[in-house]
Amino acid sequence: MTTQTSSPVALSGTPAASPPVPAGAQQGSSPLVLRIVLAVGFAHLINDLIQALLPSIYPMLKQSYGLTFTQVGLITLTFQVTASLIQPWIGMYTDKHPQPLLLPCGALFTLLGIVLLSMAGGFGWFLLAAALIGVGSSTFHPEASRIARMASGGRFGFAQSTFQVGGNAGSALGPLLAAAIVVPFGQPNIAWFCIFAVVAIVVLSRVSNWYRHHLAAGAKKARATVHHHLSPAAVKKALLVLALLVFSKYFYMASFTSYFTFYLIDRFHLAVGDSQILLFLFLGAVAAGTFFGGPIGDRIGRKRVIWFSILGAAPFALLLPHANLFWTGVLCVCVGFVLASAFSAIVVYAQELVPGKVGLISGVFFGLMFGFGGIGAALLGHLADLYGIAYVYLLCSLLPLAGVLTVFLPDLNE
Repeated sequence: MTTQTSSPVALSGTPAASPPVPAGAQQGSSPLVLRIVLAVGFAHLINDLIQALLPSIYPMLKQSYGLTFTQVGLITLTFQVTASLIQPWIGMYTDKHPQPLLLPCGALFTLLGIVLLSMAGGFGWFLLAAALIGVGSSTFHPEASRIARMASGGRFGFAQSTFQVGGNAGSALGPLLAAAIVVPFGQPNIAWFCIFAVVAIVVLSRVSNWYRHHLAAGAKKARATVHHHLSPAAVKKALLVLALLVFSKYFYMASFTSYFTFYLIDRFHLAVGDSQILLFLFLGAVAAGTFFGGPIGDRIGRKRVIWFSILGAAPFALLLPHANLFWTGVLCVCVGFVLASAFSAIVVYAQELVPGKVGLISGVFFGLMFGFGGIGAALLGHLADLYGIAYVYLLCSLLPLAGVLTVFLPDLNE
């Protein structure tokens, strides 16, 4: 993969002479290493593509092995627990003891999970396969986010959003590939996804080689991050506000990723294929919003992006349950684009609140993303059973109003 950058480097090489520091970069930061940022973004695409495979084949597994909905839910719970709860601990450990080989080792767990999933013959084996894929994901996110920041050249929002949009693309591609490769031909064809995992291992091995050669510069850069003058109590309060904002964002996002097609079919009597088109429009808007949110945050400040992203989605969200089909399509694109721009800004803002703890903060917030998304999907599904799918969207339309909590975030030097 060849990419023109302001400082050409090989994945395992040493940076060339530094050009002028870009706007928004912190003093003492290294030049942007775009190849590394793109490499971890590509690996994120593969990681989330494989994650998205698992729920995409639930109907096939349920029918083939007579699984109950409770058992399907336990498979999801196993994946969510291993993919979310372990992440902060991995991040906290690697903040003190960097492990360059952790990334390819995590992808190896994912590979083992895919192999087992293609051969599994019962519920217990499916649980183990889901756990292995979850461990691979929890190992990947904190360290990959750290490396993206290290290679950012001070453009932290750009690097984080590029990394994150890879995951969005993978989440969108996973169900399509599952529908084309696995569902028509059966469980053994899951093994074809091993190719993606092997590619990820190769890419992440080269990234870890670059990481090993740049660890000293990375530690120096972490110490050079702008230090604020907030008290520990103020930092904890700001982190709590950010966690509440992530809660509101991913509960609302869960209503789209899990139930939007059901809503469209119930409200407008669409065919399944037509409802999927609108879901893909939403996911495409999410990917675009994720990408643009980071660079905009580098220019105008993270707090402004958080204001705009979460509270700015509220008017579209409040209108959506009352719109006709055409305007539902327009509004879902607006909601996806505006709301998705927040996450990169939230992660970078949190990293700047707690300098030197990039792995821990990345692990906590990616863990919250997985955890709130999983809990939201389960809770909203129960509410839909009790009160109907339209009620879910009426209730969720209030969640972006939580953006007013941004007023409690302190201003940082960005």
